[in-house]
Amino acid sequence: MKNNAQKLPDAELDVMLALWDIKTPALRADIGKKLEDTHPMAQTTLLTLLSRLSDKGYLNIIKEGRASLYEPLITKEQYLSEEGKSFFRVLCQGKISSLATALCSSGLTKEDFDELKKLLEENEL
Repeated sequence: MKNNAQKLPDAELDVMLALWDIKTPALRADIGKKLEDTHPMAQTTLLTLLSRLSDKGYLNIIKEGRASLYEPLITKEQYLSEEGKSFFRVLCQGKISSLATALCSSGLTKEDFDELKKLLEENEL
């Protein structure tokens, strides 16, 4: 993973979400099958996105004969952590009040906030 991980465009993030959700290393066909219901795409488009993700340091391409296997180099949790830091630093300008306003306006339920409070109290975050 590159230290300065950048926010992924939606299509690339869709591919990474699929990759994080299946057994890896995975074949292109396995990733395509995972994307089929929610984000179907042409084989050439998927191959382009996989290549871009490799160039950006998000996944490794393993050549096995004529086949290529793909494995993530960053976990979903690492990506979420970087996105969260960026959101707080840039959009909330490092202000907890702005973060709280964003969370309250996001549609989270009282149960969601209760769960967040419990995680904070139990020092699990």
